[in-house]
Amino acid sequence: MAKPWIDITVEMRDGMVQWPGDPVCRVSLHVKLGDPIPGQPGKTIPCNLTKLALSAHTGTHMDAPRHFVAKGATMETMPLDAVLGRCRVIELKHKTAITVEELKPYKLKRGERVLFKTRNSIKSWRMAKTSTFDEDFIYIPAPTAQYLVDIGVMTVGVDYLSVGGYNKDGVECHQIMLGAKQPIWIIEGLNLAKVKPGKYELACLPLKIVGADGAPCRAVLRAL
Repeated sequence: MAKPWIDITVEMRDGMVQWPGDPVCRVSLHVKLGDPIPGQPGKTIPCNLTKLALSAHTGTHMDAPRHFVAKGATMETMPLDAVLGRCRVIELKHKTAITVEELKPYKLKRGERVLFKTRNSIKSWRMAKTSTFDEDFIYIPAPTAQYLVDIGVMTVGVDYLSVGGYNKDGVECHQIMLGAKQPIWIIEGLNLAKVKPGKYELACLPLKIVGADGAPCRAVLRAL
């Protein structure tokens, strides 16, 4: 029997936490089943229709190179190999950042997909339920971003809303990873709270939005 899929996607909901300054996520009913149809006495609306207003970088989402690179690739051009296939979940213990020193023992390989589990998976997403943004999340500093590029990692996933920090290396980290000759495809906003470190099969498909610098996605894992 195949092992079950583990959903590592953060629930999208009205008013959920977002990066400061980004559009607030709004989820509402545009029309409601059973309500009267204006101007048509005796007739009612036959369906529910949900209306969404949100950033392309809401909740669990992906970054395309265009996010920080003027002529970078856009979301619809992403190779499916970046988000379908074997990956590793690595649990890291550093209290501030994902460091080169802590990654070296894992001997990352060229073309690898890797998801980093940190204290964000518990602390930050618990806070997300109250729509409070955590400025003190674990992030990837610029030197670590360059290390990942130099190795040739294909995909990096993190367990909060950005690979780069809020107060440090936010722009630099994205520019290094997305601006590389072989850009790293970035998954942000993962919830790895219930995922043990190890080898998994990853499926993470972003919306195919033409010209977009990012897109919400549904991400799942299955242990190998």
